Parts: sequence; structure tokens; C-alpha cells
Amino acid sequence: MSKIVVKRIYNKDLPAGYRILVDRLWPRGISKINAKLDLWAKNISPSTELRKWFGHDEDKYEEFEIKYTKEIENNEYTTEFIKIVEEELKKQDVLFLYGAKDEECNNAEVLEEYLNKLINNN
Repeated sequence: MSKIVVKRIYNKDLPAGYRILVDRLWPRGISKINAKLDLWAKNISPSTELRKWFGHDEDKYEEFEIKYTKEIENNEYTTEFIKIVEEELKKQDVLFLYGAKDEECNNAEVLEEYLNKLINNN
């Protein structure tokens, strides 16, 4: 069974799968060729305002999760993004790639949790 896998784009040994960068900003030091992305889904990432407010502050993470989840729910791109992920999951794992240093408190984790709840409830 294919699954969504969340990984930092800077990791050397990324598993195989459909590679989606879920950040609004391109990660520093990563070339577009070496990234080998299938999709750069900046439209599903947190808004610039939310990203700047959060600033990867762990103390704000719980509130960030709530605010970002609301953005996902109200984002007109979400339906299209979900269709892409579901189609790819029929064939292979889907990697949500992100650039943040914190591997537990980041937008990719929130997005993965949101999609898994939706997909597993259908």
C-alpha cells in the first residue's frame, strides 16, 4: 500500500516516489535538477503571512497547525492537489518535501496529517 512520506529535501537518502515540494520558497542550496521534483506545489503551502508569523517557532506550532489547516480547507487549489496525490498513491509513495530544519514542526507534517485523515476516511 502506498503512503505519504514526509522528508526534508536536504536528506541524502530520499526514498523513491512521486516528489512534491510543499514549500512556497525554493530551498537554499538545492538545484532544480538535483531536486528531481515531479511537482512544486507552492499553492498548497502556508500563506506568506502565516509563514512569517510562525517563523518555525515551536511555541507557536499548535496554533500554526490550526491556522494552516484552515488555509488548506479554504484553498481553491486543495481539491486539485488531493486528486494529484490520490492518483499517485495508486502507483507509488508520495513524498512531501520541505526545507525547514525542524523535522517535526513544519507545514509538510500538517499537510500530511490533513490529507491522511481525508484519504483514510473516504
